[in-house]
This record gives sequence, C-alpha cells and structure tokens, in this order.
Amino acid sequence: MAPLGFELHDHSSCIASAVARADAACRSAGLQFTPVRRRVLEILLSDHRARGAYEILDILRDEGLGSQPPVAYRALEFLVAHGFAHRIEKLNAFIACGYSENAHTPAFLICRNCDAVAETDAAPKKSAVGRTAKAAGFQIEHAVVEIEGLCPKCQAGES
Repeated sequence: MAPLGFELHDHSSCIASAVARADAACRSAGLQFTPVRRRVLEILLSDHRARGAYEILDILRDEGLGSQPPVAYRALEFLVAHGFAHRIEKLNAFIACGYSENAHTPAFLICRNCDAVAETDAAPKKSAVGRTAKAAGFQIEHAVVEIEGLCPKCQAGES
C-alpha cells in the first residue's frame, strides 16, 4: 500500500468517500453512526494530521455538538474500535484511517516539523521483524509503527 497523506489529491472526494464507507460499514454491522461520530470522523479527515481529543472537543463545542470531554472520547473510542481511526501514541492524538476497508497493520510517517501524518501498511509478518518473531516462536498479534522525520513540504522548506 502506498502511503496516504503527503500526496496532493481531491481532498473533498477523499472525505466524502471515507465517510460513505464508514456509514455503509456501520449500517452493515448494525452500528450507530451518530451525528457526533460522523462529525468527529469528518474532523479527522479534514487534513492529514493527527488531532488531540481536546482540539476535536473545541470544534464540537463551537458547532453545538457537545462540550464535555466524554463526548469526544466516546466518539474517538468508537472510531478506533471499528477501524475508522487510529491513535498516534507519539502525539497522543488521533487520525482517520486511510485504509479502513482493508485489514492492515498501520505504520505512520510523522513529520516532526508540521505534524502531518501519512499512513501506510507495516505488514509486520512479512518484514524482517516478522521473520525474526517467527524464528523466535513469537506470534505477532498487534503492532503499530510510528516513524518520525520530515514530510516532502518541510524538506522543501514550504512549511
């Protein structure tokens, strides 16, 4: 899978298709895709950078969708639990999943200058780490890879 997040693309189409996929997946699984959950996903999709729960809560508060932290945290918990978003440990923040329609192990390329985040698939079972784990008799159940560096814009001095 190619990294999603640093390339130029039709962002409004990106948002619309991701929200439509989440809506269809929720209907198919009998899950409630509430207006707050939908809006939190839209906020996460609004740009390719991770957002903290309180930043999301500020937006929800300004839009009259809730002012208490549990509102944002419950929506984020739902989105993460159902594969529509990921938690970026290094930033203590969240990002919409760029590959929600595919099972994958996320790897995040995090710009240390502008906090832009691109997502790709780490495929740990196929990597050197996976081969080492297999040789040691270790079964990988969950992995998240976070890699820090500079995005193309920051390397070019545009940010």
